[in-house]
Amino acid sequence: MVDLNQWLLEAKADPSAAKCGMYLTHSGVVRETAKAQVRQGVESAPVTGMFFSYDKEKVDAAIEEAYTLPGIYYIRVWLAEGELSVGDDIMYVLIGGDIRPHVIDGLQFLVGKIKSECVKEIER
Repeated sequence: MVDLNQWLLEAKADPSAAKCGMYLTHSGVVRETAKAQVRQGVESAPVTGMFFSYDKEKVDAAIEEAYTLPGIYYIRVWLAEGELSVGDDIMYVLIGGDIRPHVIDGLQFLVGKIKSECVKEIER
């Protein structure tokens, strides 16, 4: 399990810390409401679990791309793999940067990129 407090301690000890005025985290969790129901209003049976996998090379490329965004200096990502149940962790992302708008944009960019291009989620 990821320890976000430990991650923050490590981020603040990183050489990039002097440039970072803000850190944001994303914690993705398996929910019982289907993605289609949440996003498109399509009624469906409750989700009981999920198969989750990812392409490491694509994730690494997404992280490198996020580092090119203005003001982004620190990134750490953890992704689950395999069969997951409702309530299980899917992913954690920690991103640090200079100012709030840059860090918010960076987190939104990276999580969006990972979810749309790097992972495979099959709801059960």
